[in-house]
Amino acid sequence: MSEKFQAIVIGGGPGGYVCAIRLSQLGIKTACVESRGSLGGTCLNIGCIPSKSLLNLSENFHKVKHFSNLGIEISAVKLNLEKMMKNKDKVVTILTKGIEFLFKKNKVTHYKGTGSFKSATQVSIIDDKKKETIIDSDKIIISTGSEPISLPGVKFDEKIIVSSTGALALSKVPKKMVIVGAGYIGLEMGSVWSRLGSEVHVVEFLDHITPGMDKEISKEFMKILQKQGINFHLQTKVNSIKKNNKGAVVSTTNKDGKKINFECDVVLVSVGRKPNTKNLNLDAIGIALDDKKRVKVDKNFQTNVKNIYAIGDVIEGPMLAHKAEEEGIAIAELIAGQSGHVNYNIIPGVVYTSPEVASIGKTEEQLKDLNQKYKVGKFPFMANSRAKAINETDGFVKILADEKTDKVLGVHIIG
Repeated sequence: MSEKFQAIVIGGGPGGYVCAIRLSQLGIKTACVESRGSLGGTCLNIGCIPSKSLLNLSENFHKVKHFSNLGIEISAVKLNLEKMMKNKDKVVTILTKGIEFLFKKNKVTHYKGTGSFKSATQVSIIDDKKKETIIDSDKIIISTGSEPISLPGVKFDEKIIVSSTGALALSKVPKKMVIVGAGYIGLEMGSVWSRLGSEVHVVEFLDHITPGMDKEISKEFMKILQKQGINFHLQTKVNSIKKNNKGAVVSTTNKDGKKINFECDVVLVSVGRKPNTKNLNLDAIGIALDDKKRVKVDKNFQTNVKNIYAIGDVIEGPMLAHKAEEEGIAIAELIAGQSGHVNYNIIPGVVYTSPEVASIGKTEEQLKDLNQKYKVGKFPFMANSRAKAINETDGFVKILADEKTDKVLGVHIIG
């Protein structure tokens, strides 16, 4: 006989595990099903956390190499990539164990295996030994996250043609790396490997980097990254990526119609992510998806099937861990009869390069599209005493406010 829960969460990433813990804290008997061997989802295992670790370590390596410019003499600095990767993995292990502890503390039942719908009230779990367990609940939350998108005809081997997952675990520094896509993830990974000694080329189809970012900030960001040695090829289409005995060749066509081939050791394809909805057996219970295979929900995260909800990367909106967490808390509180709510106007976005880029609220382009009258306030770090003192004078702060009321509409910082 299957075990009965008051709520089941499918997915143990930032949205799922936070939701499960909050449900349990509110007195609801909860199970969380996670297919990965450890909790934390993409963010903790192969995303936000390991990337932040490598960004920090590579930045420290880069700074130490240039200490002599500041009057600090150090003998030859040597990179031990294997040790650096072990440090990153240690951080991930500690944090995943921390979530397991929180599950035990908050009495969340953790099932290891791939969860899918048996019916609108039953979840089938297949573990690594192919054994099936079935659990029941009247409330089921889908929080299965997302996965990297590749290009047509291009398969990830995570050694030469890599997604962000492979880019976080390279065994040696590539002499030359090509990054397809100038989004947040690609530029963070480009920064890591550039600092560690790789010649990095970024190929982007659009005429600017970081789509969705305020364009003035984006323009400044590209200038700074170019100064750091990263090469950009904008308005350039990728025709094919083919492996050879030296690595790979990325065939492209630029805005003038000229065909250019980039030979490299590693290609990082970073052109976006897609929702993980394909193995949930959603068709069997009639869950509606949109044209991007995201689960359709209303303002209370309810799908078209009663008492089945969805949060995080599987629904519309920015694919951000902290957005998923907020939704996880909100749906838990709604299920418990409280007034859970997410204010999507104040969800920040950050690129953890050096310098970092952070934004919240509207961009200048969005305000123009809305025909909203606004004013702009800017201050450069070049004129900031602290920035001068620590030799970090690149960038500026930009604040967008309502022309009449001074209500802050958007804040964008690079530096």
